[in-house]
Amino acid sequence: MKKIFVAGHRGMVGSAICRQLQNHVDVEIITRMREELDLCDQLAVQEFMRSEKPDEVILAAAKVGGVHANNAYPAEFIYQNLQIQNSVIHAAHVSDVQKLLFLGSSCIYPRAVEQPMREDALLTGVLEPTNEPYAIAKIAGIKMCESYNRQYGRDYRSVMPTNLYGPGDNYHPENSHVVPALIRRFHEAKENNQKEVVVWGSGRPLREFLYVDDMAEASLYVHTLPRITFDENTHPMLPHINVGTGTDITIRKLAETVKDVVEFKGELVFDSTKPDGTMRKLMDVSTLHALGYTAPTSLRSGLDLAYADFRKNSSKLRM
Repeated sequence: MKKIFVAGHRGMVGSAICRQLQNHVDVEIITRMREELDLCDQLAVQEFMRSEKPDEVILAAAKVGGVHANNAYPAEFIYQNLQIQNSVIHAAHVSDVQKLLFLGSSCIYPRAVEQPMREDALLTGVLEPTNEPYAIAKIAGIKMCESYNRQYGRDYRSVMPTNLYGPGDNYHPENSHVVPALIRRFHEAKENNQKEVVVWGSGRPLREFLYVDDMAEASLYVHTLPRITFDENTHPMLPHINVGTGTDITIRKLAETVKDVVEFKGELVFDSTKPDGTMRKLMDVSTLHALGYTAPTSLRSGLDLAYADFRKNSSKLRM
């Protein structure tokens, strides 16, 4: 029986990883609540690793949030994410854990990067200012894994998911991302018989969205592959792999689709006086596809599942 410690098991990403791991009969999932183990406490994490002796570690724990949260709490975003990564990755090494999976974010790439965003675009330009502290922490995590691989021969891999949505999402009115924000807004408008829903911006920006269970499946697929090597002359191995669908959609089309899923009958209005943000953010997932994985869930199917989960669990979701 293989023991896998999933750090951050209560979050959207970590819980999806656990759902996937539950399908593996040869895996014992190890988790700890935040009250039981403070991942920012290096000594506590090292003691935990020594006592539990996990065979593998999946680092899905992070402080996350939308644009408002990133702007309001930059110090917390860089400090807590760096502390978590430093504690868990180093403790895994000290406890002789050979395999680790680190989950990052598409925000690691430069603001003005060529689309779609390739893995080798990392550190080639200036980051988006609104989430720079978070992005720098995630870049540090990638480089930390890469450094332990180089110096100690570890097999610490990093995957960079695109925008995620689905079960366990954060529906907070100020700190949520676009899909859960739209689901909540249309649902409440429907419940309150509102005549319209206003969405910020022109609706023209393009975004890529990945159902969270597909992300978990893809991440574990990468994690369980034999040690990845490519011919350096044709496809050199990179320290991280993009995880996404490779397709994007306008915010207008996304809002129209969510409106249809929720069955809101009022009007959809775009407030073009509000900022659009980056006009396009699309992941190049050719490496993932070359390794043999393609996300199976369509956006419409995923949104149907997400809204069903929202309605089922609305009383206990982060609202």
